[in-house]
Amino acid sequence: MTGRVLVSFIRTWLPAIVVAGGVVLILVRRDDIGLEGGAGIIGAGLSIWLLNVLMRVGFTNEGDRAEEEQARAFFDRHGVWPDEASDDLRARDRRGGRHS
Repeated sequence: MTGRVLVSFIRTWLPAIVVAGGVVLILVRRDDIGLEGGAGIIGAGLSIWLLNVLMRVGFTNEGDRAEEEQARAFFDRHGVWPDEASDDLRARDRRGGRHS
């Protein structure tokens, strides 16, 4: 399996298969044990799905962290935040000049 196919399987199909297995168990075994077991299996499938969502949210925030780090470095160099700096200062910073 390629990486993209494997990730797609883990993100969507694995949780769906596990949840479907829980539903099948509830439908096949129509007693308390089937209901409790099926509910547990459905909960496991939903947990897999939720963990995938949380991982994606975590990876999405990496760009925000890098941007914040760059802003802090700019502040350390110039003593002012990039959104408060003059256009001239930002241009000098991009060229590598330092503010005195």
